[in-house]
Amino acid sequence: MSRIGKAPIEIPAGVTVKVDNNVVTVKGPKGEFSQTVNPDLDIKIEGNILTISRPSDNREHRAQHGLYRALINNMVVGVSTGYRKEMELVGVGYRAASNGQVLELSLGFSHAIYIQLPKEVKVEAKTERNKNPLIILESGDKQLLGQVCAKIRSLRKPEPYKGKGIKFVGEVIRRKSGKSAGAK
Repeated sequence: MSRIGKAPIEIPAGVTVKVDNNVVTVKGPKGEFSQTVNPDLDIKIEGNILTISRPSDNREHRAQHGLYRALINNMVVGVSTGYRKEMELVGVGYRAASNGQVLELSLGFSHAIYIQLPKEVKVEAKTERNKNPLIILESGDKQLLGQVCAKIRSLRKPEPYKGKGIKFVGEVIRRKSGKSAGAK
């Protein structure tokens, strides 16, 4: 049985969930999202609790039960509190600056990199003395935020010898010892 699919979704105050045919629409203070759901699944709203049930235990229904429950929960959290990711630039001379929806990165290449971010994502770049520059990204759409973070990280992935690159705050990079450890 799907443990994720069985879990009820609590709808916080200020958030409205509407189900029309097989489209779930979630509205809240941070925006509005909609998701098409498999018509086989049954969605019920009782008070401020949303539950999803499946008609049978076949493989496809089990898989989609948990999937759509997670997607709807992500939408509810996104419109109420939103999502936030912090990325850290580790390396000498690495800099970040934000100007509206454009993020400017200096990552040790011969030129600066400019990234045009979607309007749904808010960006802020912080640089403090004697600390690594931070990029703070906020959005109500969890999938879009993860995609933008992955794109930024792909420009300079953390390398295992010195740990230089773009990493998430709190992420642990597995380090290698290098040449000197093996030569004896």
